Amino acid sequence: MSAHQFAFPHIAGGELSLADFSGRGVLIVNTASRCGFTPQYRDLQGLWERYREQGFGVIGVPSNDFGAQEPGTEEEIVSFCEVNYSVSFPMTAKQTVVGDSAHPFYKWVVAQDAGAPKWNFHKYLIGRDGELIGAYSSKVSPLDTELIAEIERLLP
Repeated sequence: MSAHQFAFPHIAGGELSLADFSGRGVLIVNTASRCGFTPQYRDLQGLWERYREQGFGVIGVPSNDFGAQEPGTEEEIVSFCEVNYSVSFPMTAKQTVVGDSAHPFYKWVVAQDAGAPKWNFHKYLIGRDGELIGAYSSKVSPLDTELIAEIERLLP
């Protein structure tokens, strides 16, 4: 089983299939609009702008699981992200990322021994063939040099 077997509902409607990222690396991040880590949206957008043409993606997964820090509707989340951080990378509809009701992708990462997110802005790096490369806590900046080195190793 690989990450490419999962899909999320897209925040704007339709489906966001991880199979669409086959052959590309992708960073999947559970996000929230009212969190101390929310400014990481800016760096995630920077990663998207810097690497998308080279075959790398970023996906935001809004979640209200931690501290009820994402209480808004999908429309409110999109507006917040666009107005405050000019976010243009793909976003899913709001998801549960921990516990029995977690989205199947998050159950899969737990089964890969990567652990469930402990807070908002937890990051999972997925390789070009859908394998889980690594997990990074909320405290790890999207621009962390070790994370950037891993991303650059995934570029074709």
